[in-house]
Amino acid sequence: MKKVTKAVIPAAGLGTRFLPATKAQPKEMLPVVDRPAIQYVVEEAVRAGLDDILIITGRSKRSLEDHFDRNFELEYHLRAKGKDDELADVVELADLADIHYVRQGEPLGLGHAVSVARKHVGDDPFVVMLGDDIMVDDATVLSGMIDTYGETGSSVVALMEVPHEDIGSYGCAAVEDSAGPDDGSADRVRRITDIVEKPQPADAPSNLAVMGRYLFTPTIFEKIEKLEPGVGGEIQLTDAISDLLTDEAVYGYVFSRGRFDIGKKIDYLRATVELALQRDDLREDFLAVLRDVATREDLT
Repeated sequence: MKKVTKAVIPAAGLGTRFLPATKAQPKEMLPVVDRPAIQYVVEEAVRAGLDDILIITGRSKRSLEDHFDRNFELEYHLRAKGKDDELADVVELADLADIHYVRQGEPLGLGHAVSVARKHVGDDPFVVMLGDDIMVDDATVLSGMIDTYGETGSSVVALMEVPHEDIGSYGCAAVEDSAGPDDGSADRVRRITDIVEKPQPADAPSNLAVMGRYLFTPTIFEKIEKLEPGVGGEIQLTDAISDLLTDEAVYGYVFSRGRFDIGKKIDYLRATVELALQRDDLREDFLAVLRDVATREDLT
């Protein structure tokens, strides 16, 4: 089996839920504390051992490329002012991994975005990481998925239990044992038997939702190529995974915490709070701010 070294990050969406902030900048560049959301995703990939990253972009996404490139004028001014820590941070961005870019010509869905990566990926296994999903677990989910591929040679999809009434917002997987984590925290591997995109809660095969991290064998490209538009008139990646099940095993990697969908305003705010509290340089001052807000709002 080939080693997994490549990651594909679709980042061509319009970010309409964050208008007007995303009118002139990509939603993936919205800051979470002091770095853009997509930087968390790239750093997660690097921590998991992936060093070849392809970002799928669209119009008005040039700032993504600029962020991971060298800025010699900025570096000169930081060096001249003795801001060595800040200088190290911006220089390191260009050395995180081999980062490539390709445009998705039309917004035809996640499946289509993944298909754009075919020439770059070739015959290698690869990871897909959604650019607006942040995992703050030191990459243990991604590493666990890679380990599962190493043991099975099969595609792997990240799954998380959600309230039954919310399952219609996600791809939904049926698995051989859908009990999920026994203690609410353990990661578990389950073979997927069925997968559907955004089912009605009454028709959902489980409450296990697909969550922004995928590891595919290159066979997925053949399945995407044969697809007709599905839910929302788009080429759905979930439909391609469903077709893949007819030819090979696909596993779900069940986890229970550490994920933020920063495409949603509430999750974006929650991620900002929780990630700020994890910072030694911000925690105590930020806790004081939160205590002040809680007192003012009469919160228990």
